[in-house]
Amino acid sequence: MIELKNLRAGYHGEEVLHGVSLSFSPGKITVLCGPNGCGKSTLLKAALGMLPRSGGEVYIDGDELGSLTRREIARRAAYMPQDRFAPSISVRRMTLHGRFPYLGWPRRYTKADYAAAERALERADALDIASRSLTELSGGQRQRAYLAMALAQETSSVLMDEPTAFMDIAHQLALMDTARALALEGRAVALVLHDLCLALKCADKLALLREGELVSFGTGEEVFASGELDRTMGVHVRRVMTPDGWQYYYA
Repeated sequence: MIELKNLRAGYHGEEVLHGVSLSFSPGKITVLCGPNGCGKSTLLKAALGMLPRSGGEVYIDGDELGSLTRREIARRAAYMPQDRFAPSISVRRMTLHGRFPYLGWPRRYTKADYAAAERALERADALDIASRSLTELSGGQRQRAYLAMALAQETSSVLMDEPTAFMDIAHQLALMDTARALALEGRAVALVLHDLCLALKCADKLALLREGELVSFGTGEEVFASGELDRTMGVHVRRVMTPDGWQYYYA
């Protein structure tokens, strides 16, 4: 579980987040939505200590972030970033990098590490590209590779920044199925998504940010009913009841 209390953070002395309080709870998918530049990526980075805080508190599994080492944080929370470098190594080797928090020096992988990497590759639907170099892959394939690396950490919390970018619709839906499976295992899952309809359909909790502030936080139905989605995003989101529940669309 990750708890944010009055979190403030930014870049080069300029504050981007202005006192945001929310939690990523075990067994739940929390989706962050909002316009470009509203602070979604900043929030994930600050929650993991990758960006300095200018105020507020962060707790990971009950311990204040500042009391944890980088290795301890990496053993509790995995992060899939928005911007990713593509080194000239195989997808399988990149996936093994997710085991770094558990290795000593010099780094020597164990049978358990190799097994964890194979499980992660299968879960990320990346076994078919495991032997290929990241430099040869499409954007969507690289997303699957970096998802595998995050899953290989086997943490209680998983934070992903725009994980569906570049993916075709089949792999987007497969990724959301993976997120749901992780939540069902009791993990806290947090995603940044730009597809509001997908977010409303899949999120247990939806956090809507605007200009660094949390303007709405609740179930998809609660956030939809608040009217803040239309006001914040400048679109008209509508819904219709189907045998599978509410289906959302842009009017």
